[in-house]
Amino acid sequence: MSTITYTQRRPSVSLTSKPVYKDAFGRDFVPPEFTIKDILDAIPKHCFDRSLTHSLAYVARDIFYASCLFGLATQIHFIPYLPARVVAWVLYGFCQGVVGTGLWVLAHECGHGAFSPFKLANDVVGWLLHSALLVPYHSWRITHSKHHKATGHLTRDMVFVPRDVTRYKLSRNLAELTEEAPLVTLYFLFIQQLFGFPAYLAYNVTGQKYAGVSGFRRSHFVPSAPMFDAKDFWDIIISDVGIIVAGTLAYLGIQQWGWANFALYYFIPYLWVNHWLVCITYLQHTDPTLPHYDASEWNFARGAAATIDRDFGFIGRHFFHEIIETHVAHHYSSRIPFYHAEEATQAIRKVMGKHYRQDKTNLILALWKTARTCHFVEGEGVKMYRNANGIGIPPKEGRRAQ
Repeated sequence: MSTITYTQRRPSVSLTSKPVYKDAFGRDFVPPEFTIKDILDAIPKHCFDRSLTHSLAYVARDIFYASCLFGLATQIHFIPYLPARVVAWVLYGFCQGVVGTGLWVLAHECGHGAFSPFKLANDVVGWLLHSALLVPYHSWRITHSKHHKATGHLTRDMVFVPRDVTRYKLSRNLAELTEEAPLVTLYFLFIQQLFGFPAYLAYNVTGQKYAGVSGFRRSHFVPSAPMFDAKDFWDIIISDVGIIVAGTLAYLGIQQWGWANFALYYFIPYLWVNHWLVCITYLQHTDPTLPHYDASEWNFARGAAATIDRDFGFIGRHFFHEIIETHVAHHYSSRIPFYHAEEATQAIRKVMGKHYRQDKTNLILALWKTARTCHFVEGEGVKMYRNANGIGIPPKEGRRAQ
């Protein structure tokens, strides 16, 4: 990517006196000065229009895809050769996981109110789709909304909150002591991609840490968890009911057709959905060029700019409803429906200029590069990623506590 230069509004301070920060590769970074009004004024008004009929058509389309795949999968048992059957099941799991991720994204639209102008319709569709994918709809919706309100804020953001250099050095557990080894990076990527989203829901992993609150007490399934307010109680209960219903249906399915069929038809695609969700979210908010801010430097416009658009080709644009390709615009106005997000993206690029971030590196290669480069953040006010692998510029405080 090319060097990204930012300007920052500081009354009565000359441009040359503004602090310049360095990203992980030593390139200059100065926080942006444009406002949220500048961004929103640039977006065509019709981009904010939401249509229930239009959105439901995409739900119907994706359910049709899922049904066709399921129907085809029922024929796999008749393939005479075992290797061919294995290949067929692998392809089914991958493809159904892609379609399931698209349905998850549509429920995500519901959670933001981008699905339609009608809250009841949004919540019913979102609850049904997310419950089917074992996601507590309202619980996730609430914390995700808080993430949008504080993106890039080190003490208020709700997901993929990076460690700072002090915490990194003090931890010094086995994982960190061996972090330089590529095999260890690969191992932790495997764990993150497979179990990261369920761990986030169950234990708020990668979210904010709350003093005196640990384990399941900070779960998305617990109404008293510190992420929620008292007014959220019944929304959390309704979300839990959705999971109980889905779990009961899964149990009955296992009793009727057995564990093997349940795993082949549902659980393996479900793991693929978890993989894509973590991969997408991680790469939208983690990159060697991205800043994080403490309270003294953060504002909404800066936080929303601390995201990056990536590219996943046909899968991203058709099946994932452009959630990867238009994430920056989504953070400036989450009520823009995905089918207007590309136009909104092109509009805000004119305001953001070089502040707009896009990386078209292959998604899997980007995942590897990011995992090797972004271990913790360092700095005053504005903190940038550093790593223990000797990639890019070294941390000011040294690579490891001695």
